[in-house]
Amino acid sequence: MPLRDHFHPPLSELRPWESFHTTWAGTLADALNGGILPPGYIALEQVHSGPAIEIDVGTFGETQTATSKNGGGTTTMPRTVWTPAAAPMVLPATFPPSCTVEIHTTEGGRTLVAAIELVSPANKDRPAKRRLFAAKCATYLSRGIGLIVVDVVTSRQGNLHNEMIELLGMNAALQLAGQPMLYSVAYRPLRATGADRIETWPVALAIGQSLPTMPLSLDAELCVPVNLEAEYEEACQRRRVDEIPN
Repeated sequence: MPLRDHFHPPLSELRPWESFHTTWAGTLADALNGGILPPGYIALEQVHSGPAIEIDVGTFGETQTATSKNGGGTTTMPRTVWTPAAAPMVLPATFPPSCTVEIHTTEGGRTLVAAIELVSPANKDRPAKRRLFAAKCATYLSRGIGLIVVDVVTSRQGNLHNEMIELLGMNAALQLAGQPMLYSVAYRPLRATGADRIETWPVALAIGQSLPTMPLSLDAELCVPVNLEAEYEEACQRRRVDEIPN
């Protein structure tokens, strides 16, 4: 199915992007787990919406049990809790939503090796959020994690690949010419003595055209194909997008 405009009527009103976004991520993960990924790898959707903060390490209250010296049994004593003074400074924060398919190797524990980022309007709605998304992508690549970015957002301007190139202080010639609003880029970070590099596959996208197949790097010697068109079409069928006129 050719790419539709999900951010303007009638499609934006009848099939909200938030629902389609998560469905597309799910079809991508299902396809990867259905035979594209080799043994020892698994794809997992990671959807974070709104400004909520996820706490990776929680602190829980416990109780302590003490025994009476008189042999009168046990008593439960609350654990002492230390409370800091009120914070003297509060910084503004932005926590944009994200929709990511993460690929992990399961050998010797779960380790993130690649990611597919589906851009949302909130990632592009102002400079601070564009810079945050660019920084997230740069962090993936600095850790040697393969990455595909897919941007089909028509309601916001900005090119997040170009934003990342600027953030990293790279030559402007490495930016996508013409600042295309819709695009997909695959990145393969490679480390070599004195010759670190990031192989990059950029593709301009357009409403009414088919989506490409992109290479997803799992390590320096292994890439798998991600057929964006096939999984987009399946997501459209699941959400009955084909019923909505252009």
